[in-house]
Amino acid sequence: MRFLIRDNFITPLKDNKNSLPISQIRTIPQPALNPDYAYNPNLQKLLTGKQLLLEDLPFPIKDIQEHYENGYITYRSGIEYRRNQPSCSRCGNKEENWFAHFPCARCGELCVYCRKCLMMGRISACTPLLGWNGPAPEHHLPETILGWKGQLSPGQQTASNRVVETVRNMSELLVWAVCGAGKTEVLFAGIESALAAKKRVCIATPRTDVVLELTPRLKAAFPRISVASLYGGSEDRHLYAPLTIATTHQLMRFYHAFDTIILDEVDAFPYTAEESLQYAAIQARKPESAMIYLTATPNERWQRECRTGKRAFVTIPARFHRHPLPMPGFKWCGNWQKQLKKEKLPAIILTWIKDRLENKKQALLFFPHIALMEKALPILRTLVPEIEAVHAEDPDRKDKVQKMRNKEIPLLLTTTILERGVTFPNIDVAVVGAEDDIFTESALVQIAGRAGRSKDFPNGVVTFFHYGKTEAMLKARRQIQTMNQEGVRRGLID
Repeated sequence: MRFLIRDNFITPLKDNKNSLPISQIRTIPQPALNPDYAYNPNLQKLLTGKQLLLEDLPFPIKDIQEHYENGYITYRSGIEYRRNQPSCSRCGNKEENWFAHFPCARCGELCVYCRKCLMMGRISACTPLLGWNGPAPEHHLPETILGWKGQLSPGQQTASNRVVETVRNMSELLVWAVCGAGKTEVLFAGIESALAAKKRVCIATPRTDVVLELTPRLKAAFPRISVASLYGGSEDRHLYAPLTIATTHQLMRFYHAFDTIILDEVDAFPYTAEESLQYAAIQARKPESAMIYLTATPNERWQRECRTGKRAFVTIPARFHRHPLPMPGFKWCGNWQKQLKKEKLPAIILTWIKDRLENKKQALLFFPHIALMEKALPILRTLVPEIEAVHAEDPDRKDKVQKMRNKEIPLLLTTTILERGVTFPNIDVAVVGAEDDIFTESALVQIAGRAGRSKDFPNGVVTFFHYGKTEAMLKARRQIQTMNQEGVRRGLID
């Protein structure tokens, strides 16, 4: 799109001679807000706290331009240039290899576009990003905001108090809580405090599965509050709500939107691997806002910052049922990959599996790679034909997980896809090839955290089968041990 600058406005034009692509306009004028202008409330709800493309808006350009000229809409350049290098305003991409050119019909030039966030709609050098500059929509609060009547454990209550304090002070906090500690419930009082102050809250998580799992829990906890659930293909894409739960990818559509952002599973892929998602989280929060990070496994740098007082944090070192976390046992299994090539599994692994099958104890068996897991599956099916395997690309993934919950599968082979976000009440867990690089400290702590989560079955066996101990294995065991010791010291473990 090309714009002409005149009368302290920019105006969309198709005339190539007297207009410029928006990225070539150094300072985009912003007209003063006209309080007498009757703005469109539907446009207000759609654009508040957002950065959207023109094609995302079901309104004619004439109406949009009129709102801009009356100060209610902002235009930003989708791609900005710094020292002649392009930078994507939406995802923060500055890497040259993620930009490409195409002959653009809108501006009539060979136009640069960002390939990094292309799935959200194309951002090019002539693309404006639109936002709202007027008052935010009113949301009327019910008399009772929080409908949840549960009881927090002492460890949860301590963390909940810190969350409330962080929301009120507009500061930052890391909630370092062991797997199965009940992190979601710890957030409720903080969310209630923010909503009561008419603040806007977002819970963001890297994975769609978690959004789908948390949405009904949040709607049940806040039954009279509008909740927007955002993920790829979501029907709530344009819903304005005081409480939003979204994948971290969806945060790219927001700009200075939220007074409080809660980042769940901050150590999980793809958030840790993609700088664009970290950039999106920063852009989505208001300049003055609260940021709360949740994880069971902070990275080494964050752990060091906690220890040295450089990062505000609170720990929940014990589960609500007051039993210690299962400690992983290390079992040497020899060159298991060599045996697998001969269509065999080490005797020590087979014995572990047979014990579970004979005692009717469900188990998860983690493998480092799909090909190795699928090689092991027919070997194990000779023991029990109902044994299944699952991985990220498996179209029947959800069905198999549900069958496991229904106790129709005695043993489920899996990649790291099930290291987090799933709960089975009474299982043992083993890792085959725990020495593989894919099993980081974080992954191994999460895997161990699958066992012993239920108050009815608080114990579970965790075994790391290996062909040589790694630093990650030792650190994972040390972290679990440290949390158990802290839980005992604070009187949170019986």
